[in-house]
Amino acid sequence: MIEVMIEILPKKDILDPQGKAVLLALKNLGFQNTSEVRMGKLIHLSLQTASEEQALEECKKMCEELLVNPLIEFYRMEIIRP
Repeated sequence: MIEVMIEILPKKDILDPQGKAVLLALKNLGFQNTSEVRMGKLIHLSLQTASEEQALEECKKMCEELLVNPLIEFYRMEIIRP
């Protein structure tokens, strides 16, 4: 079993209203050192593939076909090792 973590975030030039709301809330709570918050998605997948390369290729296809909107989001993948 190979586990992959996919992190999906809005592109830098895309407005992130949820991130702005969290930033404002943090500042209101006294966390004045926070300068930016970007909210995204974290997806953890378990795949039954023969190799890590095959798992990453399959996850890339998942991202391109369903999980990520390439117009406003970018993603990165990482193999999770125990």
